[in-house]
Amino acid sequence: MYVDDTIAAIATPVGCGGIGIIRVSGSDASKIAERVFIKKGNGGLESHRFYYGHIVEPVAGLLIDEGMAVLMLAPRSYTREDVLELHCHGGFLLVQQVLDACLRAGARLSEPGEFTRRAFLNGRIDLCQAESIIDLINSRTEMSLSFAQSQREGALSARLGFITASLRNALALIEAFIDFPEEDLDSASLGRIDFLVAQSREALTVLRNSFDHGKVIREGISVLMAGKPNVGKSSLLNALTLEQRAIVSHIPGTTRDVIEEIINIDGLPVRIIDSAGIRHSQDEIEQEGIRRALEQLVLADLVLFMVDGSRPIDSQDCSLLTAISGKRIITVVNKCDLPLLLDEKELPDGVPTVHISSKNGSGLSQLRSAIFKIFVNEQVTSQDHIAITTVRHKDIVVRAIECLDRFSGQMGVGVSGELLAIDLRECLAAIGEITGETTPDAILDIIFSSFCIGK
Repeated sequence: MYVDDTIAAIATPVGCGGIGIIRVSGSDASKIAERVFIKKGNGGLESHRFYYGHIVEPVAGLLIDEGMAVLMLAPRSYTREDVLELHCHGGFLLVQQVLDACLRAGARLSEPGEFTRRAFLNGRIDLCQAESIIDLINSRTEMSLSFAQSQREGALSARLGFITASLRNALALIEAFIDFPEEDLDSASLGRIDFLVAQSREALTVLRNSFDHGKVIREGISVLMAGKPNVGKSSLLNALTLEQRAIVSHIPGTTRDVIEEIINIDGLPVRIIDSAGIRHSQDEIEQEGIRRALEQLVLADLVLFMVDGSRPIDSQDCSLLTAISGKRIITVVNKCDLPLLLDEKELPDGVPTVHISSKNGSGLSQLRSAIFKIFVNEQVTSQDHIAITTVRHKDIVVRAIECLDRFSGQMGVGVSGELLAIDLRECLAAIGEITGETTPDAILDIIFSSFCIGK
């Protein structure tokens, strides 16, 4: 629900920095600027120009800081309202005092995501674009950033707009028949309706099928290195991160806790997890580490089943292989710089196998490539590709497809036009939940609450 008042918040991260920015949006932005900012020279603030001056306390006029101010009058602003930005030094207390000055001058503290919500409610962006902004902020790789930028620029909205236009055309033909029941739908009109619905269903199916890859690019994947002690898991973690992140020792059971690092594999965010070697142990601390490793095993998107190539497969390797049954697996044969004593016939069938040496780095590029290929194909990496990346979008698309399937089934048995129209309207309403045309306020509250205050 839109409230016509003026809001303010800190727009930069909390903490010390070179610059702090306070953002104000609403009809009183100009009045607040007059009360808290004294520019150098005569005259007021012209829209979309930066001015140097003093930021002051609005009641007593006491100096808070020197800084810059820019006033952006509606509709040429982020929210399509009058917007004021005050740029001051980035000290924690200074920024808070500037915000307090704006609040005392007539603004109220914004809620999380309220600036972006106002941009959406004022028609500057649709809901797809609004959701993409949080993805832009959270992007960790160029690929996830590219997908977020594509959605922010309206690529997904345009695709949904094409689908919506087709369905509205089909609905118009059916409603014309409802309005003039004495005129039967001719074969050309029936064929046109069938074509438009089939075309829309195909486009929705492509979007539904894009979710698995889109979600991976947006959120990344978790990869657990699993193996008995001393097969080289910690060494591999250090080699992949190019840091001495984990302690490496010849003593079995060195790793007692879960260690995580984010790495970038060709644009794919990958959370690499090193954990305790899984074996039978009487050591209480190591047992706790093994318990945590088994917890991560359940949650991991991919397991690197690591074995020591310089030793034969033993019962511990076999027990671990049983434990990871049913998971996505890459077998990693480590220590290929040493003579191979492992019988590869004993490795799991139908599973990619990569030979590496964590010590000298050989095979690491092949391992990175194997991880990438499991989750991402060439179609998804194309800049022109449009994918849905959230569970909310996927559930809505699935519901829209179900509406069209119901429509096609009923059309084939001669159901009345009124009932056919209901199915198409339900499908259009579902798609509107993605773009924001028909999204319930409760869902909007959830979406924008995930934003930070000031965005």
